[in-house]
Amino acid sequence: MAKTLYVGNLPWNTTDTALADAFREHGSVVSSRIITDKETGRSRGFGFVEVEDADAEKMVEAMNGSQIAGRQIVVNEAKPRQD
Repeated sequence: MAKTLYVGNLPWNTTDTALADAFREHGSVVSSRIITDKETGRSRGFGFVEVEDADAEKMVEAMNGSQIAGRQIVVNEAKPRQD
C-alpha cells in the first residue's frame, strides 16, 4: 500500500520530477504531482507525493520544514478528499 503526503508552500516553478527527487532521498516514491490552476495552467503552490507506507512517517519528519528552492515547505499526510 501507499500513502499520500500533502506538500504545501512550493515554489511556483517546482515540477513533478523535482518534487519526487526531493523526497526520494528519504524513501521510496511511487508518484508525485503538482496541482495547477485549470484556467491558467500555473502551479497553485502545492502538490502530493505518493510514498510507500513504511516510509511515510519518516518522510514527513524529514521533509516538513525543510526547504525547496529557498522556500520552507509544509508536509503532512493528506486527508481523504471530501466530495
